Amino acid sequence: MKIGIIGGTGFVGSYVLDALARDGHSMRVLTRPGNEHKLASSPDIESVPGDVSDERAVRTCFEGCDAALYLIGILREAPSQGVTFDALQRRGAERAMAAAEEAGAQRFLLMSANGIDVATTPYQVTKLAAEEALKASGLDWTIFRPSVIFGPPRGRMEFCTQLKQDIIDSPMPAPLFYEGWLPTNAGAFELGPVHVEDVAAAFAKALTTPETIGRTLELCGPDAWSWKQILTGIAAAAGKKKLMLPAPVMFIGPVATVMGRFAWFPITGDQLTMLLAGNTCAENGFSPLGIIPRPFDADSLAYLGREG
Repeated sequence: MKIGIIGGTGFVGSYVLDALARDGHSMRVLTRPGNEHKLASSPDIESVPGDVSDERAVRTCFEGCDAALYLIGILREAPSQGVTFDALQRRGAERAMAAAEEAGAQRFLLMSANGIDVATTPYQVTKLAAEEALKASGLDWTIFRPSVIFGPPRGRMEFCTQLKQDIIDSPMPAPLFYEGWLPTNAGAFELGPVHVEDVAAAFAKALTTPETIGRTLELCGPDAWSWKQILTGIAAAAGKKKLMLPAPVMFIGPVATVMGRFAWFPITGDQLTMLLAGNTCAENGFSPLGIIPRPFDADSLAYLGREG
């Protein structure tokens, strides 16, 4: 199968390309100038220069393809560089859907995100808008909604590595966020960390699993972990012990809202809002694909220790 991919040079994208290559697919990947080094040198991978705002490049990426994948997702905006949630997560996705239909690539897989139905932040609003656009298209679609994704970063941004750098390696105590006046549930909100290789396997398997057409699949690891447990696990994997203290959101939230526009600040106000809402799965989306997700444990976090 020939597959056109947008977002193939990112963290998840690099693993998706590996999974597709193992299954014998050929790929055409939209690649921004300067990012060519992020693609593996392989006869199965063709690079198409351009970005998601370039309609001609997007059409070229999908010409002659049997399926299209849209994997772009960002955590922060940089409006001065044209990096916004609306541009990349909504308009870019809609442009890709139109190009896929025009090119005759009937199958379309979209990487969305878990917990976006509340649509209280621009991140969630644009992800949900992309889902709705795909459902309204004439494409044979599958939507994946992963929780927080972890795994060896390959030089890219990754959940656990970022927390290690920003929180565990910091001389400041780790914040156990909580709402309200009393810290009775500090750091108790839960996430469902899912390994990047399992997410990649889901994309690859869905292409040959007709039962996934027209379905939205939530992807989480086998267990839910509290924020405190996640930080404890990351610290242990890095060979460290970390002091953790309750952190009231009523004071931290306004600061994050103001300072989050700076890339050096570890969290934005919207990210904090989404974090506190939790991010676990109601159903195991891996089941129809026959995939057993790996746990969030010492073995799967061993890469944090290797990075020093």
